[in-house]
Amino acid sequence: MADRTVHYEAAFEGYLRERRIPYVAVDEAKKALFANAKLKSFDFVVYPQDKPRLLVDVKGRQLRNRAKRQGFETWATEADVNDLLQWEQVFGDGFTAILTFVYWIDPPLTPEPGMYEFKDRWYLLMGVNLAEYRDHMRRRSAKWETVCLPAEDFRSLARPIVDWL
Repeated sequence: MADRTVHYEAAFEGYLRERRIPYVAVDEAKKALFANAKLKSFDFVVYPQDKPRLLVDVKGRQLRNRAKRQGFETWATEADVNDLLQWEQVFGDGFTAILTFVYWIDPPLTPEPGMYEFKDRWYLLMGVNLAEYRDHMRRRSAKWETVCLPAEDFRSLARPIVDWL
């Protein structure tokens, strides 16, 4: 099951439910049943109609005061990227892995594609194809083993989640 105590994952799941898009929340406790490897689990398998099925890893980020922030936080751990790539291989053809950045934002003046209100909070849901993320990622921190996308690359690669569904 998705960790519904994490409001970012709960918002993503609410988005899917509201639009009646079939999905399976990945149960962290049963991840060892998928493969004989210690891979970090992703969060959802999503079954959009007439589009590739999605392996979704939700990355929750706060972007509350956009006037004070320079850009979107796009970091992930190297393990997130490498393990999700392996999951994509396990699932095979017909499945596409995406990193879904769910930004908690201030209420918009005018909602744009990808914005979603859930439990009195506003979110911006953006998806990046994992292979494209990997091809454009840069090291963020060697100590923390994190990577990120440069702002220009994020702007060109990220699409509102509705485009994926």
